[in-house]
Amino acid sequence: MEHISEEKQKLHFDRKEYSDEQLISLYDKMLLSRSIEEKMLVLLRQGKVSKWFSGIGQEGIAVGVTAAIDKDEYILPMHRNLGVFTSRNIPLYRLFSQWQGKSNGFTNGRDRSFHFGTQEFNIIGMISHLGPQLGVACGIGLANKLKKNNKVTAVFTGEGGTSEGDFHEALNIASVWDLPVLFCVENNGYGLSTPTDEQYRCKDLANRAAGYGMRSYIIDGNNVLEVYDKVQAIVKSMKQEPHPVLIEFKTFRMRGHEEASGTKYVPQELMDYWETKDPIENYQKFLINENVLSVEKDEEKKFTIKKKIESHWDQANNEGNVLVDLENELSAVYKFFDYNQKIPSVQAKEVRLIDSISDGLKLGMQHFENLVIMGQDIAEYGGVFKITEGFVDLFGRDRVRNTPICESGIVSTGYGLSINGFKAVVEMQFADFVSSGFNPIVNLLAKSNYRWGQSADVVIRMPCGAGVGAGPFHSQTNEAWFTKTPGLKVVYPAFPYDAKGLLLTAIEDPNPVLFFEHKALYRSIRQEVPKGYYNLPLGKASLLRKGNDVTVISYGAGVHWALEVLEKYANLKVDLIDLRTLQPLDIETIYESVKKTNRVIILQEDTVFGSIASDISAMIVENCFEYLDAPVKRVGSIHTPIPFEKNLENQYLPKERFETELLELIEF
Repeated sequence: MEHISEEKQKLHFDRKEYSDEQLISLYDKMLLSRSIEEKMLVLLRQGKVSKWFSGIGQEGIAVGVTAAIDKDEYILPMHRNLGVFTSRNIPLYRLFSQWQGKSNGFTNGRDRSFHFGTQEFNIIGMISHLGPQLGVACGIGLANKLKKNNKVTAVFTGEGGTSEGDFHEALNIASVWDLPVLFCVENNGYGLSTPTDEQYRCKDLANRAAGYGMRSYIIDGNNVLEVYDKVQAIVKSMKQEPHPVLIEFKTFRMRGHEEASGTKYVPQELMDYWETKDPIENYQKFLINENVLSVEKDEEKKFTIKKKIESHWDQANNEGNVLVDLENELSAVYKFFDYNQKIPSVQAKEVRLIDSISDGLKLGMQHFENLVIMGQDIAEYGGVFKITEGFVDLFGRDRVRNTPICESGIVSTGYGLSINGFKAVVEMQFADFVSSGFNPIVNLLAKSNYRWGQSADVVIRMPCGAGVGAGPFHSQTNEAWFTKTPGLKVVYPAFPYDAKGLLLTAIEDPNPVLFFEHKALYRSIRQEVPKGYYNLPLGKASLLRKGNDVTVISYGAGVHWALEVLEKYANLKVDLIDLRTLQPLDIETIYESVKKTNRVIILQEDTVFGSIASDISAMIVENCFEYLDAPVKRVGSIHTPIPFEKNLENQYLPKERFETELLELIEF
């Protein structure tokens, strides 16, 4: 409450040189926002809307910031920023349809309230995890900087959100890269029921900017004219020289976090004080005193707004429910990708797996001028595996970007780049570290197209795998974390030829792709690989050997383990399937083989429980049971973390156990 006690003064409005029309415009926008809110609260009590997050008392911030930036500049609001949406002149019936889960909304009933984006109005809505929103703004801001279009990006969060790691990662990224991003923190006193003195210890949240070398300002969020005037000036300076800015808006939440939670935890004297600082009532009195607005005109405005709201509500209310169509739902998970095959050259050269990946990435950078690659140490150093060595000389530091150690923020940044017309490749230094970026992958990238039709054109490179004595934190093959998440594609090549072609397809594909690269194969596997650009389809397995005795299914390093074992048994006729991509999965090839051989063994490096092998086994049993002459075998690593010492690691991996299990299956 310290920051409140220091502000006990009436709102002071300085009109400066603003015209009557400009002053009235700000009032109209706030009045519309408040009037809609009041309508929603009535409907909530009547049971006609399911939930509402009120921004009553905070309208000056959303309206002032939105009015201060250009309509074609992206703005990323939160769930108390109704004024952002209405100030961008989104038709009210479309907002009402969105809140009611109808097709004239922005998500076809797939998401609620303000969890949506719209390229038409340059608004990118939030997800409930709050923090990743800030990294998305960094990506949009980076795209603007690369375009040199002199545009800024505004992103909102609350004081509660500033405690999340994503807040600090985003501020650091924006500062290091001098991104024109305006970070707007609405300090409204409470994170749900937790007061600010239980959330942080700094005097003002604006102080946090200094730690990141950023400029910051404190603005009275209840004074719409101050918000509008100061944000305009700040934005002007950001355009003259790109840099990020943090603004702390002092305000208060006059309703509950959402209506069901109420405000009983707030001292009454605090509510009474902030009621005297109502942004609309105070501004209305100022306009009347300035003879800019009359009482009669004000009443006329309110009547007109009320009629407009009722009309648009009726329009949305009379709209039919979303048609339930299974095919539509399934097809909405991924952005349509029209794969066009590029035939490989007849000229070829023997290269290692690591060389083919580097070459594929280089060709992707040449082919797509809007492709940006990001990762720790990938620039001059070339990455820890030297895959991007020399890339800075070829493509420059704008497109080959060293990042701070902040996986979550960089994945979100990649998504922001995609929103603003770029492609992104993000390198996880080791696949294990993706856990720090898990949230934006599964909640932003994976759900984006399904929720509001926005592609997430991001490839995440995942150096993975054991067999190199790297221990528990640098050896995981964690593909199963992602194959079960709708909206993600997962690629896992075993050979240089496949790696190059599949990587180029992954870059072409507008959907998010996890691209796994086994470290133990980087320099140990060589193959003739065509020169130049070619691609390979996702979701198509490779049949490496043909036979009628047994089907062996594997991917990654497991393919090479299987080949080694099969070399010992020349009389064994095997269908050896290299899956190559795990999502989408080539089910047709699997079923055809099982129906032919009647026996199947699945080999993987991952542990078995909850894995790819388990799902494939279940699908085979469900769909090919009558063709089986033996139980489906699954062979994977033992159920422990990955050990460091060589003998322990050998015991962990399934390579030696595979031979035993295969022979037992043949003899069954």
